[in-house]
Amino acid sequence: MAMIDDLTELEAQALRALMGAANSAELNEWKSAYLGKQGALTRMSKGLGSVPPEQRRDVGAKFNAVRQHLEESFGAAEASLKRAAQMDELEADQIDVTMPGRAPSVGRLHPSTIVIRNVIETFAEMGFQVWDSPEVETDEFNFGLLNFPPDHPARDMQDTFYLDTPAGSPPVVLRTHTSPGQIHAMRRYAPEPVRVLLPGKCYRMEQVTARSEMMFHQFEFLMVGRNVTMGDLKGTLHGMAERLFGKGTSVRLRPSYFPFTEPSAELDVTCFLCKGEGCRICKYSGWLEIGGCGMVHPNVLRNGGYDPAEFSGFAGGFGPERIGILKYGIDDIRWFFSGDERFLQQFG
Repeated sequence: MAMIDDLTELEAQALRALMGAANSAELNEWKSAYLGKQGALTRMSKGLGSVPPEQRRDVGAKFNAVRQHLEESFGAAEASLKRAAQMDELEADQIDVTMPGRAPSVGRLHPSTIVIRNVIETFAEMGFQVWDSPEVETDEFNFGLLNFPPDHPARDMQDTFYLDTPAGSPPVVLRTHTSPGQIHAMRRYAPEPVRVLLPGKCYRMEQVTARSEMMFHQFEFLMVGRNVTMGDLKGTLHGMAERLFGKGTSVRLRPSYFPFTEPSAELDVTCFLCKGEGCRICKYSGWLEIGGCGMVHPNVLRNGGYDPAEFSGFAGGFGPERIGILKYGIDDIRWFFSGDERFLQQFG
């Protein structure tokens, strides 16, 4: 039977070709060549009509057996190639669990946050608690109750952002300092003694330069009680300076003026870079100016609910950015609010 012999030869030829298919593209070409609509097996099937009737049954059975065998062989070859590809992929992606892992990328604290946290820890050790106060204040709380009369020239020291308010409403401002928090805290605790630390943001309508910003951080400390003296203030400042700038740091107070304290002073600390010997940072004076402080003015005590005849207190305010500039040698305050990751990566 010539047809059966041809089918046997085609089967053997197809199986040899299938063994040589090394990838999916060659496998698809093989399928088209032997099992496709224009393939060799399909073309051979067109000759079944010329087979003598008595041979058609045997030839047809052989034809079906060859097609089934080739289809099964194709399926097995396709599955083998998929398994091989999967193994190659797994081999490429395998992980050596004995190798050291990659350290995850962790966030970093902003230098202002570092200073504020250090200040909070320092004052907490001295019995001060953190007090949050609003960033939006009435003109009365921001100025009036802090001994700034409407025509007081000290108001010119702070260019203020005033907010739009309905007609007849009291003026509202973005606070220019954290000092309004003193009034809130005193009214909350009066007539009991109080020790609070008030960190937060302040806003002033200033030209943005290397030394000034429209928004900045500040922390205010306040202590009110009986027999509180200037000596208590200096002792508190000395403890703060040693904790922030290192053991042996000295402090000095220079007379100054603030409407809400009397007497008032500017605080200097020995330069922590040159240890008081004089350098470029301290302008060869051996001292660095940090902030202002003083004894709470009697009018402010009275506005806070305390009788100045029985109570006294001290207060002070400092800028974390100012301390950060000095402590880390930063030459431009605008870096603090730039959002530049290269700047932040320098800090822990």
